Amino acid sequence: MLNFFKKNKSYKIHAVVSGNSINIEKVNDSMFSKKLMGDGIAIIPNSDVVVAPCDGKINVLTETKHAFGIVSDDGVEILVHIGIDTVNLKGDGFKNEVSQGTIVKKGDPIIRFERERIASQGIDCTTVMVVLNHTEFSKVSCMTENDVVAGQDTVIEIMK
Repeated sequence: MLNFFKKNKSYKIHAVVSGNSINIEKVNDSMFSKKLMGDGIAIIPNSDVVVAPCDGKINVLTETKHAFGIVSDDGVEILVHIGIDTVNLKGDGFKNEVSQGTIVKKGDPIIRFERERIASQGIDCTTVMVVLNHTEFSKVSCMTENDVVAGQDTVIEIMK
């Protein structure tokens, strides 16, 4: 009855890798740039460690180690994809720090990757973060065009 007194719940998702955050529409992969999987951001990395963007559970960890899914303690489903076409590397240059099903805290290392070696092969290391269940929320705000620090800076804010 007094719904106007209810405060909207907000969830903060942090950078998974240090670097420069960019609009997902600038990513050189139409699956992400056209937001076919959901809204989110991309980060041009300047470090080699990808961390948990929030407290949650790793629910998907690809065999090729270039991507993972996490469900936050608040129910936000996030896909993290390291690089463009990195699936073709078949795991070469990537090392998992956790396994599927691991409970993690924001900032915990998830995957290490050899960024400079991968980039030297002409592969784009832009790392994408997508909110897969974005339709369950009233608003997804993405903070782009900023230098961000992994596990510290908020890059996506979600309103329930």
